[in-house]
Amino acid sequence: MKRNLFFILLCAFPFFLTGRDAYRRELNDGWTFRQNRVGKWLQAVVPGTVHTDLMANGRLPDPFYRTNEPLAQWVDKVNWEYSLDFFPEAALLASSNQELTFLGVDTHADIFLNGERLGTTDNMFRTWTFDVKGRLVEGRNTLIVRLYSPITRGLEEMERYGLALPASNDYSHPGGMGDVRVSVYSRKAPYHFGWDWGPRLATSGIWRPVLLEGWSEARVDDLFIRQPEVTAERARLEAELSWRADDAARVDIELLHEGKVVLRRDVVAGSGINRVILPFVVERPRLWWSNGLGEPFMHAFEVRVKRGGRVIAEREVTTGLRSLRLVRRPDARGESFYFELNGVPVFAKGANLIPSDAFLPRVTRERQERVVNDAAAANMNMLRVWGGGVYQDDYFYELCDRRGILVWQDFMFACAMYPGDDAFLENVRGEVVDNITRLRGHPCIALWCGNNEVDVAWARWGWQGGYDAPTRARIFDDYVKLTHELLPDLVARYTDGDDYWPSSPMSGAGVNAHETRPATSGDNHYWGVWFESHKFHQFDENIGRFISEYGFQSFPELLTVQAYALPEDLDINSEVISAHQRSAIGNSQIRAYMEYYYDVPDDFEQFLYLSQVLQAKATRAAFHAHRRAMPYCMGSLLWQLNDCWPVASWSTIDYYHRWKAAHYAARDACKPVIASPRMAGEKLELWVVNDIPRPLPATYRVELKNFAGRTLRSWNGNCRAKPNAATRVMTWDRAAMLEGGDPRELFAVITLSRDGATLDEQRLFFVEPKELHLPVNPRVTVQAVEREGRRYLAVSADALALDVLLYLPGHELRLSNNYIDLLPGRAYELEVMQPAPPDPLPAGEVRVRFVNPS
Repeated sequence: MKRNLFFILLCAFPFFLTGRDAYRRELNDGWTFRQNRVGKWLQAVVPGTVHTDLMANGRLPDPFYRTNEPLAQWVDKVNWEYSLDFFPEAALLASSNQELTFLGVDTHADIFLNGERLGTTDNMFRTWTFDVKGRLVEGRNTLIVRLYSPITRGLEEMERYGLALPASNDYSHPGGMGDVRVSVYSRKAPYHFGWDWGPRLATSGIWRPVLLEGWSEARVDDLFIRQPEVTAERARLEAELSWRADDAARVDIELLHEGKVVLRRDVVAGSGINRVILPFVVERPRLWWSNGLGEPFMHAFEVRVKRGGRVIAEREVTTGLRSLRLVRRPDARGESFYFELNGVPVFAKGANLIPSDAFLPRVTRERQERVVNDAAAANMNMLRVWGGGVYQDDYFYELCDRRGILVWQDFMFACAMYPGDDAFLENVRGEVVDNITRLRGHPCIALWCGNNEVDVAWARWGWQGGYDAPTRARIFDDYVKLTHELLPDLVARYTDGDDYWPSSPMSGAGVNAHETRPATSGDNHYWGVWFESHKFHQFDENIGRFISEYGFQSFPELLTVQAYALPEDLDINSEVISAHQRSAIGNSQIRAYMEYYYDVPDDFEQFLYLSQVLQAKATRAAFHAHRRAMPYCMGSLLWQLNDCWPVASWSTIDYYHRWKAAHYAARDACKPVIASPRMAGEKLELWVVNDIPRPLPATYRVELKNFAGRTLRSWNGNCRAKPNAATRVMTWDRAAMLEGGDPRELFAVITLSRDGATLDEQRLFFVEPKELHLPVNPRVTVQAVEREGRRYLAVSADALALDVLLYLPGHELRLSNNYIDLLPGRAYELEVMQPAPPDPLPAGEVRVRFVNPS
């Protein structure tokens, strides 16, 4: 077996192979599968999983539906095999080099070609390439992939390691394993073994494409554009080229930028692997910027390897030119933690990303587009690829490049301790090199992080109490070897200076720099709201330098619930609804917070709706608190963006990519410039948050209104918001503002404008929603409007209506805005977005929900 460490990057960007008999074919059609040496062969889909193939053949009920998940737990306990007959073309057989590449095998497998064992796989995150020259035959060839149970192999590896390691998010009991947790012993997506938002479905399969390739004379494996120095005046770059050649020969290398030759080099190439670094300069480059700061411009580069004037191999890549670093600088309050892009400090606004499906091959390009586009549409500029899932497909990072979404990239270790023996570390080494070399050319990559919550878990979650002192020392020593030695060494060796952070959260990069809260350095996971029952105003009291996790749960909308439940299941306490709530405290916490802020409805549908309103309130409070603390705090990444199955969770977009109320709230709270009012005791503070790297002159207007829409008094003023900072522009005394009025019947509308254009509008209430004397019937009206081929809903109300949801029962209805406050006397026009409901839109069937009065 031959390991090709540079192969995955070959698929990340458009490329061409030229020369004698270049050949490439995907072996994704015609596969069959069965339980290992048991029963008849059934049709299979590759890329795919055993679970989805069993479902397609009617052998397994959908584990997402009702309470079917336990019925799938036998699948991971047995072995499986996949078979393919294929017929190689003459062009391949004539090639001097012939390779079979598996871009992803989940996880433990033996690979056989025509009865000969090519090799073994034991890591779903690696690419496996086999030399099949001399092993292919004319006519029929048979490929067998024998997949071994991840549970059985995990037990074997646990026994070999000689120690049961802590893995608190391995849901072993639902998997029939009792207290035996084996997930950490296999290099497999941790979330497959369950999480507090996902099912336990430990898959096996050929989960990424299979490639059969042939080439002769030469092949470019990798072109990496190193960026030692990038400014607006000039970019000093280095093209690092790796190629293979059949024979030693003198070759000419041409490097092109945007179709123009910028460098030529005559080199003597040896047979086998060749590497060369080509320095060059781009004057006055167009820079790559994150979402909200500028255009994420991408440059095209091409390398050609010539022999005797003839191109024998070439490669194209696209990348953005930028300087990007994590700034950790001592200051009067501790140490900064922020990202600087092209010399500009960036407040990171975004979310944590989990895999978009429990069955990874079902995540299509279209679904990846929706996830990234939804993040960009919500004014986010960063996604954290969380360490309990997978390194995402190439296309995801291409989308982030195009949309200006920075990526905090975890390595795939989460909420557990891991082995540190030589065999395990060598396997991880191959995984990390594969993925760094695949992803390092993407300008979106902002940070490599060693793991999710391993450091804080070992320090504070009580794991150490289960071991004696020598065993504790062994476990932590293994952790240090992995996290503080191997991973940073590989990041330094295979990138052009990318930053590395050992674990999230941590207060520093040292071995014992465990998280403090709130941190004056490093990053925080703030779960006081939710797990510790803190109220939403306490986001303001727990501000760290960078909040990389926080969140609040809600249920998905009714249309999503109906995809996994029957009408008789529609009760919060039913077995089916409970099966789709994986947090042990989930439903009780939602109800407890709802009782504090709102009246808890008896109606199931209203409860679903109000859970989303509650989550949106928490999301808005968090983003505003963190952004008001700029530049002390420079990051706010909510948990979590998406779901891997239909479930009650912390996501702001559900499994079917339907926006929850919290995603609309995040979009408004993440605008580049916002007005941010805050009640601080008996004072009303008005802040202006400005992400733009220049001062912002603006005007503000504060109107005190009653619920009928009448303005009782108003205040106007001018302000100048500092660049890249939050500025407190005005403070009012609450009692003086109300002038004896009932705070339960009044609210403030704050408008921030510049040159007559509204930059932002916020509403502030003086008591919690539960205490408001809201109108019983605000008389909301809805009309359908069509203009220039586009469809709208015209909406208005006679009295104040809060968090108004417009929906079409039984149909998808995506609007440009939803869960909105309707102020009396105003007309609102909401565009109907895709996917579109019936045409013509039956406006009379559109239904409305709003916060009911107490």
